[in-house]
Amino acid sequence: MPASSLPARIVTLTASRVLVAFLLGLLLTGCASLPGRVERTESTALANTADTRLGREVRKLAAAHPGKSGIHPLIVAEDAFAARVVLARLADRSLDLQYYIWHGDTTGQLLWQAVWEAAERGVRVRLLLDDANTGGLDPTLAALDAHPNIEVRLFNPFANRSFRAGDFVADFSRVNRRMHNKSFTADNQVTIVGGRNIGDEYYGANMEIGFQDLDVMAIGPVVQEVSNEFDLFWNSASAYPAASVIGPAEPGGAEALRSAWEQVHRNPEAVQYLDAVRRTPLMAQLANNQLDFEWTTARVLHDDPSKVLQPTDRADLQMLPQLLKAMGSPTRELDLVSPYFVPGANGTRSLVQLAQNGVKVRVLTNSLSATDVSPVHAGYSKYRQELLQGGTVLYELKPGSAVPPPEKDGDRPRGMPGSGSRGSSAASLHAKTFAVDRERIFVGSYNLDPRSARLNTEMGVVIDSPALAGTLSKQFDTAIPTRAYRVRLQPDGRGMEWIDTEPQGETRYATEPGAGPVKRLWIDFLEILPIEWLL
Repeated sequence: MPASSLPARIVTLTASRVLVAFLLGLLLTGCASLPGRVERTESTALANTADTRLGREVRKLAAAHPGKSGIHPLIVAEDAFAARVVLARLADRSLDLQYYIWHGDTTGQLLWQAVWEAAERGVRVRLLLDDANTGGLDPTLAALDAHPNIEVRLFNPFANRSFRAGDFVADFSRVNRRMHNKSFTADNQVTIVGGRNIGDEYYGANMEIGFQDLDVMAIGPVVQEVSNEFDLFWNSASAYPAASVIGPAEPGGAEALRSAWEQVHRNPEAVQYLDAVRRTPLMAQLANNQLDFEWTTARVLHDDPSKVLQPTDRADLQMLPQLLKAMGSPTRELDLVSPYFVPGANGTRSLVQLAQNGVKVRVLTNSLSATDVSPVHAGYSKYRQELLQGGTVLYELKPGSAVPPPEKDGDRPRGMPGSGSRGSSAASLHAKTFAVDRERIFVGSYNLDPRSARLNTEMGVVIDSPALAGTLSKQFDTAIPTRAYRVRLQPDGRGMEWIDTEPQGETRYATEPGAGPVKRLWIDFLEILPIEWLL
């Protein structure tokens, strides 16, 4: 055999083995199925929690604001993490937690520890996780679920636990539909809703990448609305008790959890991170009893959980019609922040019509060099020129362009998505928020793309707040133009240019900045594929 043919032979053998392994996995997947009859014990949020520590504090704060909800934006990433830990530690009766992603990294482990310690105090914990991102976590989830005060349910779970890719082949229409909702509710008294999942990149603990995101912490009547949404999903047909899918916990599961938490606390990077958390503005405000809330009207919007089991044209199960009605028709300004912005033909026409009717329409999304999902950028870029021609103003976040941390309490503008105070080498936009006429603002999990509209379930809160909405809009006036590329039509109208505004002047690019020819060619290829409905 000639020596030159040896590498080809190795490649052929390797490819053959991969194909055999895939076909074997697919065969095993065909034999796997979700349990047909599952006993689900229905439960609801606890109602009599006014005598808890959180309940007593909320009652004092709300006394002068009957019928109103208190809203506190969580902008700094470490603040958002600290708020969740504090709620877990202060909970006396219940924790209801609903997330699309919960990583087993530093912040994920620390929050699991806080939840476990709450359960040890007698707190009832209901943990509802979408199953798309739980790969490798079955032993952890089983150990948590084995605690007498913790119940874990998996939303729309994968039948095959060891070869999930096979489920995408054998059962794509089902497993492609996910629960993207995010909420953290303690004692049915305080809740956190927004764009953050549970993981280091959301809370300033990942020095390689940091997501700029936004949550709100809320008290008052809106909390019960979040609890109603949680109960609806918790008791739905798509929420499976963890044990029915992943089986019982292995012997020594609790000890393995404690060992993992001890390792985190011995990790120098984790120690440094926790030190930064202790010095966040939120912790200072809590220590001085100075945490401020804006008292206003707020409404929770969400998809119906059965959306994932029904055809994608069931508008009666979808959140979008509710959202459009609650936000109202803009008459002056519409400011949109969406990391995954795929307006589609209909959305593009709607935005252009608003702009042509005199409404100032401004959009902030990720640039190609900042996005973490290239196919979504391809879905957006095909509409970019039409949006610009119609009068829409487009900004694309520069890679690593995080909003700087406040120098002291209160320095950070309220309503501006934020990342970690320690910084990271790459920042990417992850907040989903928009403001109408500087009067109302939406904060939640809803991306302006087909997946949020038709495939996944979403949730969020609409807040009547000229203060928050106005501040977001002011960021488009001031901060965003220096932290994002302004995309404009070239003078001849035939192409586009990206304008990078810095204190020393402007730099103009004729192609997407920071992206090489191979990446741009890849995006061009993705644009022609019929995949927009998946994005």
